[in-house]
Amino acid sequence: MQQTSPNRFGRLAAFPSGRTTKWLVLAFWLVVFVLAFSPASKLTGAEENDSVAWLPGDAESTAVLKEMNHFQSSEEIPAVVIYERTAGATTDDIAAVAGQVKQFQDLDHVKSQVVGPLPSKDRQSLQVIVPVDPGSDGWQVIGTAVDSMRDIAAGSPKGMTVHITGPGGYAADSSKAFNGIDGKLLYSAVAVVVVILLVTYRSPILWILPVFSGVVSLLVAQAAVYFLATKGGLTVNAQSAGILTVLVFGAGTDYALLLVARYREELRRHEDRHEAMAAALHRCGAAILASGSTVIAGMLCLLFASMNSTQGLGPVAAVGVAVALLVMLTLLPALLVICGRWFFWPVHPTYGSSDHTETGLWARVGRRIARRPRTTWVVTSLVLAVASLGLLQLDAHGLKNKDSYYGRPDSVVGEAVLARHFPAGSGQPVVVIANASHAGAVRTALQDTEGVDDVAPPLTKGGRSFLQGTLSDPPDSQAAKDTVDRARSVLHGLPGAQARVGGGTAIVLDTLRASSSDNRLIIPVVLLVVFVILMMLLRALVAPLILVATVVLSFSAALGLSALLFKHVFGFAGADTSLPLFVFVFLVALGIDYNIFLMTRVHEEAKVAGTRQGALIGLAATGGVITSAGLVLAGTFAVLGTLPVVAFAEIGVAVALGVLLDTTIVRAVLVTALNLDLDRHMWWPSRLSRPPERVGGKHRADRADRADRGDRDRVLPVG
Repeated sequence: MQQTSPNRFGRLAAFPSGRTTKWLVLAFWLVVFVLAFSPASKLTGAEENDSVAWLPGDAESTAVLKEMNHFQSSEEIPAVVIYERTAGATTDDIAAVAGQVKQFQDLDHVKSQVVGPLPSKDRQSLQVIVPVDPGSDGWQVIGTAVDSMRDIAAGSPKGMTVHITGPGGYAADSSKAFNGIDGKLLYSAVAVVVVILLVTYRSPILWILPVFSGVVSLLVAQAAVYFLATKGGLTVNAQSAGILTVLVFGAGTDYALLLVARYREELRRHEDRHEAMAAALHRCGAAILASGSTVIAGMLCLLFASMNSTQGLGPVAAVGVAVALLVMLTLLPALLVICGRWFFWPVHPTYGSSDHTETGLWARVGRRIARRPRTTWVVTSLVLAVASLGLLQLDAHGLKNKDSYYGRPDSVVGEAVLARHFPAGSGQPVVVIANASHAGAVRTALQDTEGVDDVAPPLTKGGRSFLQGTLSDPPDSQAAKDTVDRARSVLHGLPGAQARVGGGTAIVLDTLRASSSDNRLIIPVVLLVVFVILMMLLRALVAPLILVATVVLSFSAALGLSALLFKHVFGFAGADTSLPLFVFVFLVALGIDYNIFLMTRVHEEAKVAGTRQGALIGLAATGGVITSAGLVLAGTFAVLGTLPVVAFAEIGVAVALGVLLDTTIVRAVLVTALNLDLDRHMWWPSRLSRPPERVGGKHRADRADRADRGDRDRVLPVG
């Protein structure tokens, strides 16, 4: 078997595996790891979980939030303390609650006047509105303030129940749900990765190197995001920070699996492990780089979003994948070469041994598909199309407050009590800011708007007036959203008033519309970016078009099946407005990875054996590693379900299901069948699409490439 010198593979491929440079690479990353530890630990403190950080930047409700600073802090969130005695509140009850109001007023971060106690018309309930101003500290302060309020309310008269709801109560429950999110997701992701790597590698120690590389990737990515957040103006919230953990571990481990699998192949063909790693990087480095670049480009497309939370996720995710890509192409190769073959114990890939690829599971699957490739891809496509019909069951119009969590937290219970005794919109008013000279007309027009119960007297400052109206309907209901639309229609028509309508209901309405707009813009952009990258990588037009189409079909089927699970298995009331876009970006950007892993190998083998044989060899060689990679990514995204937040669980389930579809059905069956059926036409208009020249009745092969590849050009029988 011919040996090749490392310089054949280029300096870049040889650098991490060089006899001396491997130590330089290790030393570099150890220094970076140590330096990154401190800033990475501060990322949670740099998160912006205030309202504006989650909202559409150009929405009317966002503008109202910003303008509210002239009258009160835009960060001020009302917490509604609701007391109930079904037999009727007594004089002693009212006096006791009045005493608690004074204690609420003295709490830190309560700067405006506490309102109450307000008795209900049926005299069975009392309401107190506590305005909490967390400043720039966000959820952490809200949670602490609400806990202090619970301690105070615990001294209520016997027989009177107390709940804390409203925006402040929900924010406190969100704070509790997201408390320690980074640690929970990290430990869960590590556990999933370790288990799957143990099964994949069948080695009790080999998993250590990819996991250590994943930890380094995550820590360095968190440090980079921290500096971008504090020095570069990048918006980071709990959502993007949580997804960063899952994405870095999932995508990074995928790249590690592909590299280790190719390295193990090359160890059987090269006696020197340094040459084997250089060959592995040379052969699969382009695929890993293209895969990572596709994910990065897809994530950066989120910068076009109007939602601040979605827009901020793009750069955060892109930085995470870029760091994971760099670590897995430099640190992991260096570690593997340093540790040597023994780290594969107990099954060492010895020089000259066979990898049994041609007799494995995926080789048998490929031969079965080859018997009737057209029937296979037609039937598979129809099955996926039928699964896509589940999209008709998807209700991605936002989740009501009571439906946003597993179980019934206190804020949900309190909202139900509040609705029984007070106008449904109490504690979460519609907010209007207008020119002070038109305050009277604005108040009258708002009061006359259908769906508005009452309007408080305006506050005036700096030529502008601040008004609040109580909604007749629950603030997260469609009826309340319709009221906001009516108010905007009326108030925008008042000449010279320059009125803007905001508040909690308006925020929900604007978020829904912004998400819909983002879907229409970003989804085509992501598809175009992915197509261009595939076109440059495969040097063809037909293959990229088909691959993009298969991923879109996979996305539709995954979301359709997920919608059925959400409704009929998990019992979720609906889906968050951002779900379709997030799932699409993750599945297209990440799902295309597996097609890249497969098709680059098919492209490589097709140069020697033709597309049909190349498709079978490519599937046999990459089937195991791609399936393992899919399990890792699906498992890491599934850990989002460990958070008691419905929106996160939905993203985790949909992405995990989509990844499994991609790796087992779309990539292994559908794409392989299309390769076999279309044959060389898959590569049109590249040279591979032309009829092969024949020399002496045989296909002319690239003999130099054959010599370089040694025994890699084994041909699997077709049919």
